[in-house]
Amino acid sequence: MSDVEAAGLHELADLIFAVGRQLRPPTDPSFEPCTPIEISVMRYIHHHPGTSARAAAEAALLPSSNFSRVLRGLEKRGLVDRVVDSGNARGVCLYPTEKAYQNLQYLRDNWDQTLRGIVDDPATIETVNATLRRIEHELIARRRGADPQDSRAS
Repeated sequence: MSDVEAAGLHELADLIFAVGRQLRPPTDPSFEPCTPIEISVMRYIHHHPGTSARAAAEAALLPSSNFSRVLRGLEKRGLVDRVVDSGNARGVCLYPTEKAYQNLQYLRDNWDQTLRGIVDDPATIETVNATLRRIEHELIARRRGADPQDSRAS
């Protein structure tokens, strides 16, 4: 990799962090704020309703003891429902609650207000989104030890 290519990747990572820091939480008093770890867990549960606790813990990069603590906190605040897995009485399935969906809507409304007018071209937005999705999928595949080329097919 050339120095120019490396510098471009460094800037990309730096900008991802910087933009993420600029996305502030909603100020609506009904919004239930979450820590970055809780956001990671909720994001996975929203994208995979009915997921197992183990899959959510792995996706959030948390050991089971830490994940259990985070999950209990989210449950206590009414953001996650644990339902006994009908196929495995010892397992549970995790679902976002109605409050969690409302929380997500507060976030999306806030993101709309924050980002509106910065990039108006839908094609540019889709290109950036596709690139970030690919980066996320490749990083997950690498963490799991899979061939990143194989993850592109999914």
